[in-house]
Amino acid sequence: MNPVAPLAILNARIVDPAAGTVQTGGVLVRDRRIAAIGAFPVPDDATQIDARGAVCAPGIVDLGSFAIDLPAFTAGGITRAALMPDQSPPLDQAALVQRAAAAGKPDVWIHPIAAATRGLEGEELAEIGLMRAAGACAIATGRRWIRDSGVMHRLLSYASALDMLVIAHAEDDGLTGDAVATSSETSTRLGLAAAPAAAEAMAVARDLILAEETGARLHFHQLTTARSFDLVRAAKRRGVRVSCGISPAHLLLSDQAIGPFRTFARLSPPLREEADRRAAVAAVADGTIDLLCSAHDPQGPEAKRLPFAHARPGMAGAETLLALSLTMVRDERIDLPRLFAMLSTVPAALLGVPGGTIAPGDEADLVLVDPGAPWRIDSERMAGSAGNTPFDGLPVQGKVLLTIKGGQPVG
Repeated sequence: MNPVAPLAILNARIVDPAAGTVQTGGVLVRDRRIAAIGAFPVPDDATQIDARGAVCAPGIVDLGSFAIDLPAFTAGGITRAALMPDQSPPLDQAALVQRAAAAGKPDVWIHPIAAATRGLEGEELAEIGLMRAAGACAIATGRRWIRDSGVMHRLLSYASALDMLVIAHAEDDGLTGDAVATSSETSTRLGLAAAPAAAEAMAVARDLILAEETGARLHFHQLTTARSFDLVRAAKRRGVRVSCGISPAHLLLSDQAIGPFRTFARLSPPLREEADRRAAVAAVADGTIDLLCSAHDPQGPEAKRLPFAHARPGMAGAETLLALSLTMVRDERIDLPRLFAMLSTVPAALLGVPGGTIAPGDEADLVLVDPGAPWRIDSERMAGSAGNTPFDGLPVQGKVLLTIKGGQPVG
């Protein structure tokens, strides 16, 4: 193997989420790892990149993508993606986990999440120990809530013994049924089957009780309602090992975005009323929400160009994750180090994978970003496999200039 020349990124604004700082300087990469930060002599054989004041930060670690979409990941600054088990077939066997783990190397590392139950049916626990040995980084219930409390208790007990993170979908399906929207003035006006937002909080309350009982580490993939945030806040104060995430869609959009019958805005969980959206923004600001995720679930035209009630939920979120999340910085809800902690440091720590830090000796998974660069989201021109985004046509600021994996530019 031929040696790779060192890489020197110069004149950057270096964001260190761990230290909570932004400093001006450079990053020197040698042998896939960060060799120096700040001021350093540039080796004669180094490849040089003049950042011209752009932000240099740890590459994004996306917790909970539903698809392996390498062009979308690279365009969005994602260097590691934790893959949800909702694949075809579901990731409920060790061999399937091993195959998924090899899918993105070397440009993006895929970290498979094991299915909690066989076929994600919510009835019989899958072979979690074998899948962990095969490389699974966590366990997930997938797009569905485990209705049987006994099964969920056994899952959390087993996960606690293995010290594996359990990722839960929080919607009590006894209430949601065939609903496609949140019960509100909007769903009533549009005549859509709807369920109360309390369905989320009811699921959260049960799972928190079981997590407290078993001592398991529990992560809610996406929480979206004020009642849920209150429950999580209280549980954290009691010492429950709980965390939660959210996508930019639920921070920036209310259920009014689904009218008139915009299927790109049919999501799971569904968009909520404005009061819940505001509560989500406050939960980011006060630290109740631990991380931001893409919820990347691209759907083709055959799944979205249907009546709203028959369209498949999901959105393409990987390419727009960083640009939309930067809104929280511009609105002064969080600062840049906290943003990259939520996008990179926290998910890496929860999953137990490398990444999320920027210090000498760390793997050189980096992203160069111009936070002020203007562009317009265009669903027809996105790099990923599909462009079904509820933000189609929205002017945004913040552009990924370069994604670097293991010291090598990708894409």
